[in-house]
Amino acid sequence: MTLSSEQKIHEHYMRMALSFAYRGTGNVSPNPRVGCVIVARSADEWKTLSCGYHRSYGGFHAEIDALRRAKQPVEGCTVYVNLEPCCHTGNTPPCCDALISAGISKVVVGMEDPNPKVSGRGIGILKDAGIEVVTGVLEDECRWINRGFIRNMTMGRPWVTVKAAVSLDGDIALSNMESKWISGEPSRIRAHLMRSENDAIVVGVGTILKDDPMLTVRDVDGNSPLKIVIDKNLDTPPNARVLDDGRCVFFTGMTPDETKAAAMAQKGARIVRQVSDTGSHIPVEYILAEISAMGVNNLMVEGGSKLIDSFVSSGNVDEFSLFIAPKLLGKGLCLSENITFNSMNDVISLKQVKIRKIGDDIWLEGIPLCSPGL
Repeated sequence: MTLSSEQKIHEHYMRMALSFAYRGTGNVSPNPRVGCVIVARSADEWKTLSCGYHRSYGGFHAEIDALRRAKQPVEGCTVYVNLEPCCHTGNTPPCCDALISAGISKVVVGMEDPNPKVSGRGIGILKDAGIEVVTGVLEDECRWINRGFIRNMTMGRPWVTVKAAVSLDGDIALSNMESKWISGEPSRIRAHLMRSENDAIVVGVGTILKDDPMLTVRDVDGNSPLKIVIDKNLDTPPNARVLDDGRCVFFTGMTPDETKAAAMAQKGARIVRQVSDTGSHIPVEYILAEISAMGVNNLMVEGGSKLIDSFVSSGNVDEFSLFIAPKLLGKGLCLSENITFNSMNDVISLKQVKIRKIGDDIWLEGIPLCSPGL
């Protein structure tokens, strides 16, 4: 399909808005990532007057940020924004009101806001005020950047990504559990960047006991995510490095050792007790619902095979990000150690697969066919 000159212009400025939206990564959840560009048009000349984005939760929304940064009047201008402007009062006043008051004549929107408090109402308010509204520009890209926000609004859980380093024969560790290092340094640096792009990271207590990880962001710029540890019996040692910065949540059984729980809480950890007895495992659905309520839009699973299997088996994985090293580990610990299929029709297949070379490794990303759409 050949794009018209106006469509090309719309896509150009929407990409600019998206590039600014990405700057809010790691700082805005549970809010969405939003960028805004204000453009003046005179005859066939287009001029960017101001750009803004949602910088931090509780701060100005993208539209307000762009309006405040404009160095000249914006009356009659066009606004590009990747998400429908809000029409309700939360931590900040409605963006629709600000755009109307500023005399904006046209608003180009990437996608409708899935938040029930908005969900088309913002677009309707702008139209009722006489503002021309264009919707659906680069909608797929706009939905992708806020896939975690969409999951939370529509399903009450975050977007879940499984990240793992694996060998050519599908192992994540040797038979003696040694796993440092399967992937190369470039892959490990990229994995730290992924951590900074997620609101939380989850591991099982086995990973804590085996590796004593810090689960922080290193070697790249970015914020460290909230650390989630599944530890039904609170077996995590009191001197575990995961407790060092106080940003850790432990999911445990109904009646944990209160002495251990108090010691962890003293270090700033939050203890989430299971609400009902479900046997040896805490249900993934319960964990995700609780994490969502904490404001997590994007969750990365970095645990061992048991934790990964529990997320996969429950149907709660939206994306795989695998760093495949050119190594054979022989008889080791398989990525999907505890999952069994009886038919090739039942196996998990990926779509929208991306394959890139990173150092000597191969980086494969894909979405399970069974993952709900956006």
